[in-house]
Amino acid sequence: MALQTLEKPVADRSMQKGGLYGRSADAFPDLQPATSTARVKQAELVLFTTQLSVMLDSGVVLSDAIEAIGQQMRPGTFQDVIDDVAGRIRNGDNFSSTLMAYPKIFNTMFVSMVRASEASGRMSEMLDVLSGYLNAEAETRKQVKSAMIYPFVMLLMAVAATGSLMFFVLPRFTNIYQSRGAALPKLTQLLVSCSSLLANPLFLAFAVTVCFAGIWAFSIWKKTDNGRKVIDWIKLNTPIFSTMIIDAVMTRSMRILSSMVNTGVPLLEALDVMKSSSDNYFFQRLWMHTDAKIRDGYQFSDAVMTSNDSTLIDPGILQMIRAGEKSGQIGQVCDKISIFLGKKLQNSIRVATSLIEPLMITLMGLIIGTIAIALLLPVFKVSSVMSQ
Repeated sequence: MALQTLEKPVADRSMQKGGLYGRSADAFPDLQPATSTARVKQAELVLFTTQLSVMLDSGVVLSDAIEAIGQQMRPGTFQDVIDDVAGRIRNGDNFSSTLMAYPKIFNTMFVSMVRASEASGRMSEMLDVLSGYLNAEAETRKQVKSAMIYPFVMLLMAVAATGSLMFFVLPRFTNIYQSRGAALPKLTQLLVSCSSLLANPLFLAFAVTVCFAGIWAFSIWKKTDNGRKVIDWIKLNTPIFSTMIIDAVMTRSMRILSSMVNTGVPLLEALDVMKSSSDNYFFQRLWMHTDAKIRDGYQFSDAVMTSNDSTLIDPGILQMIRAGEKSGQIGQVCDKISIFLGKKLQNSIRVATSLIEPLMITLMGLIIGTIAIALLLPVFKVSSVMSQ
């Protein structure tokens, strides 16, 4: 296939010299600074990748294929991006170099895999793999979001029910008791005090200021090393959610590893992408340690096992990876592992959802039940108060 964006032969030779565990500076230069913060929907990116793969596989020249896809798009941000990419390619830029100008759309993994395909001449195959990966990632995000819809709706209902009881029902009983000079029950008095505070403009202004200050301080703190460590440790040790989070990170990592290794990307380059795509501090540390050990001559599975964070990975998965290394089929094995972990992640999401539902129902029952009791206590005494 004649692609306009193929690298020079020296890049191809350096790629072959690097092998599975090598890194080629010619084929994979450092990413350049970002020049755009444009964002698009994941579905648009998946469609673009799939269409481009099909057109290149049919023999269409890269610049013509991208330009044709851009003409078929609806006017908007992504069409402008595609038109700019096509124009830069026609001016002699590499495809991967143009993609680096839009890091919010084409992440490090996307650019690295495209760059590898430029060196190997297997761009249509690489884009097909990328399309499958992006589809799987989109499906995983959809499942996680769907699992969180029910708890969120339940929380809104609890807040709405609590607010209506405290601000509309409770004041009526308060007026009755005050007009008769009677004292409200202790629990009811506590709710009345809370209601008065929430209705006080000065208190609300103070509370909102404190909340915004707290959110601002937290957003700064979580970006520090200590903040990331604490938050990510909590994620990995929180009941119900920890298994789902670990499965999600491992599924993404194994998909990246299998996709990149199967399409000719060196393992060390794949580890860099795995590290950057892992949003958890401890997984990033695990892949950094693995990278350093591989450079010292370790096999991938042995490098992972020597890390203090190796407990994040199931021993059975490490055994499968070791078997893949011995047979020379680590890419195929990691692909099977990613499929297995994807199914395990779906089960983790179902388990988390099934456990969240009774927890939210219990929490709502406690909150609304307490308010109901506080409202019923005055009802039991209202006849004696009215007779006064």
